[in-house]
Amino acid sequence: MSDENRTPAGPQPEEIRFFGTSWVDHSDGYGLRRAGLAAGALLAAVAGCFVLRFAYQGLVIAEVGGFVNTLVVVMFAVCSAIAFRKTWEGFGRRPADQAREDSLRSLKAIGFIGSLLAYAVRCLTEAPGEKLRRTEYEADLARFEKRRARSTGNPSGRKKKG
Repeated sequence: MSDENRTPAGPQPEEIRFFGTSWVDHSDGYGLRRAGLAAGALLAAVAGCFVLRFAYQGLVIAEVGGFVNTLVVVMFAVCSAIAFRKTWEGFGRRPADQAREDSLRSLKAIGFIGSLLAYAVRCLTEAPGEKLRRTEYEADLARFEKRRARSTGNPSGRKKKG
């Protein structure tokens, strides 16, 4: 078997969307990807704001009333704030309750601007989720090396049975 097809021993880093495993050693245009994704997320958030503005103008034209207009604005603001917070927290830790995260999916969809802003801000410092995955990967490597050192000691120092 050639070296190209062999799986390396030990734990493998988890891939991050848009970055693959380049986050481990910051290779393959890692910095440019981060900058591009930050700009893209900001651009998408701005486009989303324009879409919401047009929707709001539609409510004004339909003359649904001040209460409904206010309710829509407050709903999008609150959903965006919650989506920002939940997205930001997701970069730092795994969800404790996956069912709860699934139930918040529609709220995050409504507050998509908050999620996009959290993604853009995180891209300014690291690949989103990099710190969490790096911590997990380094812990896995340390456990692997500890097990490997224990099992590959000098066999001549072992006691012989008999």
